[in-house]
Parts: sequence; structure tokens; C-alpha cells
Amino acid sequence: MSLPEPEKTELSRLLRRIALAGLVGSLALVSACTVRPLYSSAPLSGSQASASAELASIAIKPVGSRSGQQVRNNLIFGFGRGAGEPASPAYSLSLGVTEAVESSALVQVGTDQDEPTAGSVTLTGTYTLTDAKAGVVIASGKRSITSSFDRPRQEFAAYRAQIDAENRAARELAEALQLSIAQDLVRHSKTAG
Repeated sequence: MSLPEPEKTELSRLLRRIALAGLVGSLALVSACTVRPLYSSAPLSGSQASASAELASIAIKPVGSRSGQQVRNNLIFGFGRGAGEPASPAYSLSLGVTEAVESSALVQVGTDQDEPTAGSVTLTGTYTLTDAKAGVVIASGKRSITSSFDRPRQEFAAYRAQIDAENRAARELAEALQLSIAQDLVRHSKTAG
């Protein structure tokens, strides 16, 4: 039986202390993080309203294009959970939607025509969220969504495929905007409270 070497015990003690310090430091960092469901019914910090109630109190201004109207309708449904627009809104949302349709690919086998066989629709939404009472801009942002579609040779089928892609992109853009606006409201409630 031999005694442990003094150098190895000092080294092992030092390594244990470093590991313990690293563990304590990482626990301190993790404890600073807060995770909560975005649509929970718990009140936001600094206010008595929940995130879903705050979203339901947003009135969306009318837009001019078909794709913009699709995004607006999806946002109204998402904010109010199917209840429609609020009677007395706390916030006002200005929404702008632009659309770009592009031919994506030319893949033709055995034809002489040079027609595109695939396309993509890109919807870009810009928003400005303001406090309805004070008229103060709370947040603004921009999101883009691209949806692809097949372009068959038949004209009506190609048109219908493009409309379906626009509807898909509008639904996805509304979801992205809804998440972004919910995050903006949480940030605003933290700075206001």
C-alpha cells in the first residue's frame, strides 16, 4: 500500500474546484433565463393583461391588395382566436404587404417550348404597432415568406396553383407576424413596467 503522491492530490483538488466553479457559473447563467409560453394566460410583467389578451386588443387597419387582405384576415383570426376584431382596441397595427411572383425553374423534357414549370411567391409584410390611446409607436418590423408552386401547361391550373401558393404564403406570413408582434408586446410590457 502506497500513499498518494502530493502533486496529484493538489492537481485533483484544483480540477475539482475549477469544475465546481464552472458548474456554479453555468447554473447562474441558466437561472437568469426565463421561459414562458407565448400565449399563456399568465399576466405579462408590468401589466395585468395576458399575452393572448394583449394580442386580442389589436385592431388592424385595412390593406389594399388581395394578398394583403389574406394576411390581415389570418392575423385577425389569430389575434382574436376566432372572435374577430376588438370593440375597443388598445393597439393599432398598420400593415403593408408586397408580393413578388417569379419563375423558379425551367425543367422540360421533350418539348420545344421554353415555359417555366415552377414558380415562387414571396410575400413581404411590414408592420407598425402603435398604442391606440397615446399614438406612440411601440414596434415596427418586416418579415418575408416564400412559397413555391408547380406551373402546369394548362392556364387555369397554373393560375390556381399560384393563388394557392399566395394563400399558403399569406397564412405563414400571418403566423410569423403574429409571433413577432407578440414578442414586441412582451418587450414593451417589460420596459413599460
